[in-house]
Amino acid sequence: MIFRKPNNKWIVLTLLILGLIPIVITAYEVIFSNDKSVIFLERFNPKISFLISAYYILLFSLGIYWFVKQVMAISRLKNEKAKAELMLLKSQVNPHFFFNMLNNLYGWVTKDQKRAQEIILKLSDMMRYSIYDGEKETVTLKDEISYLKNYIELHKMRYHKTIDINFTSNIDEKQKVPPLLFIILLENAFKHGVESLTEKAFVNISIATLNEETQFAIENNFSGNDESEKKEAGIGLKNLERRLELIYPDKHKLLITKMENLYKAQLILKKL
Repeated sequence: MIFRKPNNKWIVLTLLILGLIPIVITAYEVIFSNDKSVIFLERFNPKISFLISAYYILLFSLGIYWFVKQVMAISRLKNEKAKAELMLLKSQVNPHFFFNMLNNLYGWVTKDQKRAQEIILKLSDMMRYSIYDGEKETVTLKDEISYLKNYIELHKMRYHKTIDINFTSNIDEKQKVPPLLFIILLENAFKHGVESLTEKAFVNISIATLNEETQFAIENNFSGNDESEKKEAGIGLKNLERRLELIYPDKHKLLITKMENLYKAQLILKKL
């Protein structure tokens, strides 16, 4: 035997029509009777009047219930959409870096096996963090800093030039932040700063927690006016700005300063 699901549209329509009958009767009395005033449900039996009143209360309650369900459904859809968008934005972090490191690793395998082993260990730690911890809503600042330092160490192994890198931190190690947030600014500093210079390249990074705020600052020098580089850097920043809007609405500041050959970025995150 096949049971068909009732059509909710017709059920709602029937309930509304039933509810309109007393109103239509009262309206008829107002228009066509000679009475100077008409009281709603006045000529109905008290028991019927009570049932009709209870019916209206039920309709009103059902209306509120339906409205609350719709609001909750819309809110749930927005949250799911935001989560899906965040996952997509996270998946766009660092793909070309891993490809570049794998290409470099191929050369180191035959040239220097010890160096190749170090690269493999650090690269596997970074990939594990990106895949598993990157799916979490928050991670500790300590773990996020370890990820950033691995990224820096791998770049030092990759380049055949001296880079002046200063990394200072004064943090509450248990402070929580979203994963893979600071890496975008650090990646830009290397890709559009260090890589454009043949000598005297520097990157200064500082991260601190103060009054339940997390403050991240980075500055680097750069050279050249490659439009493709500017475009790629802009895409990374748009990615970061969108993630901040979704996670930290009205609870963050991102300040970018660019002057001559110096680039500065400061990100302030209030506690969620």
